[in-house]
Amino acid sequence: MLNLTKLFFSSTDDTVFSDNIATTEEQRVFLTDCRTKIRDYLKPAIANATVAVLGMARRVEPRFRTQGSWSYKTCIQPAQPHLQEIDIDYGVYLPVDVWQDNGPPAAMAKKYFDLVETLLQVLCLQEGWKLETGTNAKDTCIRIDACEWAHIDIPLYAAPLEEFNNVVERTLVLNKAQHVAVFDQACGSESFMESAKVQVQTWDDLDTIMLATRSGIWMASDPEDVAKWFRDQVARFGDLGNQFLRVCRYAKAWRDFHWKFGGPTSISLMIAIAQSFEGKRGRDDVAFENAASTLATALNEEIRESGIDDAKEDFNRMKPGEREDASSKALALADALKQARGCQEYQKNKAIQIVTAQLGGRIPSSDHLVDNESAIEIVRSTVPTIVPAPRVPNTSAG
Repeated sequence: MLNLTKLFFSSTDDTVFSDNIATTEEQRVFLTDCRTKIRDYLKPAIANATVAVLGMARRVEPRFRTQGSWSYKTCIQPAQPHLQEIDIDYGVYLPVDVWQDNGPPAAMAKKYFDLVETLLQVLCLQEGWKLETGTNAKDTCIRIDACEWAHIDIPLYAAPLEEFNNVVERTLVLNKAQHVAVFDQACGSESFMESAKVQVQTWDDLDTIMLATRSGIWMASDPEDVAKWFRDQVARFGDLGNQFLRVCRYAKAWRDFHWKFGGPTSISLMIAIAQSFEGKRGRDDVAFENAASTLATALNEEIRESGIDDAKEDFNRMKPGEREDASSKALALADALKQARGCQEYQKNKAIQIVTAQLGGRIPSSDHLVDNESAIEIVRSTVPTIVPAPRVPNTSAG
């Protein structure tokens, strides 16, 4: 049997799958710069309009937060860059001094959305970006096409002023070495720190967060729920947390390779993998195969998670026929990985071809990355895999 782990993840100088699907340093710098420009432009402009335009009692400043896949470090390069894009979610949070009927004044949602969109039109003209409008515009956020390979989604939130004042800002002086946290170890050098001195906010005191929509209504929404849950999962798996994170990224890359559009959502993949994750130290190939087997079952069913919204939401948003197709593709992935691992030493190139058929040309073609399992390793591979402790409710402080 073969050990295919180095095709996926390796500490050597070889460029492997995890490297090929990671965003580049140039891309991270570019998107960080875009985000900074958005924040620096919107912060005073929104504050100056809070009284005259939004009808608030006094001038208040918004705050900003990077969220989504950039927050929990699962963003990857698209498998089909001519059809797919890198995206970053950058939320705008406004403290509201008047809270009625469990939300801000109804009329304020449309004013808030129109204000920010108008401001961003000017910024886009200045920067050469494109603001999506018309039928392409989303109801739940403002989208900026910053370049041909990436877009930035800007959702607009509001929270009660008294809660917002409980958000504690603390200044941390971080050097490059301190940036290498558990997520960065799994994803490569990736940091979205705004500078050596950054304002880090704790958001767990915000119990009530409302999202303004283009249609002029407020929606209850807390994007931090998923981020807190995901961080808890990484911590729950202990020294296998890095492997769990990588496997989630592999699954997203598999999804992007097989679906030009649509397919299983990223959150559904993450939840399904977390709920049945079987890690194996030093064997990303085995861990990914186990995850693929899990997905083959999970993607054909409802996917709920008690740590997110009390399991009220089914994160498997595919229709019945789409679920069957996704389940079939996941089963094919699991079978292919098992078949590739079962190849003999002289069949290393065949094993690589089998994996490449499932994940595309970003799998390296170097057969020296494929190891032959010794008799001892084969025996060890039959030992029960490492199973994490039972899941517990989300307890992260954010």
